[in-house]
Amino acid sequence: MSDSVSDCAERRSAVTEAEVEALVHGICFKTGPPRYLGVEVEWLIHELRTPRLPVPPARLEAAYAALRTLPLRSALTVEPGGQLELSSAPASSLMECIGSVSADLDAVRATLREAGLGLSGYGHDPWNPPNRFLHEPRYDAMERYLDRAGPEGRAMMCSSASVQVCLDAGYEEPGPLGHGRRWWLAHQLGAVLVAAFAHSPLARGRHTGWRSTRQSLWTAMDPGRAGAPPLDGEPRAAWARHVLDASVMCVRAPSGPWTVPEGMSFRQWTRSASPPDRADLDYHLTTLFPPVRPRGHLELRMIDAQPGDDGWIVPLAVTAALFDDAEAAEIAYRTVKPLAERADSLAAPRNPLWRDAARYGLADPELHEAAVACFAAAAEALPRLGATTEVLDAVAEFNDRYVARGRCPADDLLGPFDGRSPTQPHGPSHGPSYGRFHGKDIRT
Repeated sequence: MSDSVSDCAERRSAVTEAEVEALVHGICFKTGPPRYLGVEVEWLIHELRTPRLPVPPARLEAAYAALRTLPLRSALTVEPGGQLELSSAPASSLMECIGSVSADLDAVRATLREAGLGLSGYGHDPWNPPNRFLHEPRYDAMERYLDRAGPEGRAMMCSSASVQVCLDAGYEEPGPLGHGRRWWLAHQLGAVLVAAFAHSPLARGRHTGWRSTRQSLWTAMDPGRAGAPPLDGEPRAAWARHVLDASVMCVRAPSGPWTVPEGMSFRQWTRSASPPDRADLDYHLTTLFPPVRPRGHLELRMIDAQPGDDGWIVPLAVTAALFDDAEAAEIAYRTVKPLAERADSLAAPRNPLWRDAARYGLADPELHEAAVACFAAAAEALPRLGATTEVLDAVAEFNDRYVARGRCPADDLLGPFDGRSPTQPHGPSHGPSYGRFHGKDIRT
């Protein structure tokens, strides 16, 4: 959610509706051979001695002050509820990405440990209600805007965490690695990723009825802001229309609270007496939270934060294999194509396929079958991407523990229950370690 756009830029010349469309066309899908990938990992911060209790703001402030002195390769940002996010630099290989973020996380954990704090990988805080840590104009305005639709917005802002995988848009030409195929695949395979990596079945110590409560929040929110555009057209044109038709979350101001318009689309703003400028467009793009966000590259935002220190590596590796290896991408495309009928021509995540993925995880038979095929394709492809034995073993362990059995990490938190009865977690679930990804082979 954190985006590096200044709070209020000096006003420049206004942009017209046609200019907005041209700019979005040019900046949101940068095509070429898939060469780079990245990952953004979000974490909840907890007290080591009393992990169910929220960390007092003063302790969080001190912890972040210490973390900002670290020489990290990843960008460190803070989410509205105090969640920590590390965003990797673009990496030229899977192992470069894993090695860089692993080293940064080691440094972060060591610093937090000195303060008696640790990181938890849950898609949604299992115990505590939403409580905003950052009080800035952006988040004040965001909260006011989202509150109009219900409580889900605050929970998304303050209680959720994810693993976001960033991939190049792909070739201009058609084919398994073409940008049109990758755009479509991201939205259909996204439901399989939601189901396989669901890890947020609890809120305030009770089962919510969803394997991925985090995904249920996005489903309930404003579809113009948290939904995808239709997939039946050219991606650039569809996204440009989506950007123009999305409502304006806020109008920034040099001082004082920001204005939160009532029902004004960006298209309407360009036609108004006080139209936006390029900086306003750039900012507007950061306030759209679809499951797949085009930012020159594709940002896949649907995966819950994972258990264990290294659990984030499995969704990164599997997703990279299914998109950047041509053979695996073709298998994934053929595997998920039949699932598209369940979407019922509705945009993700508000269609039946994505809802079932969030509610049932891999207990859904068709999603389970698709996940089995996709994990098998990823396992075959990962050696071709240079994955080390540790990464291959981690993917195999996740497959054996969850995918092959029709389970997801959320089922560990539900314990012996059948997924419909409420239960309480018994302390922080760190899950399987998937191996400790240390050593020369992973950081070269």
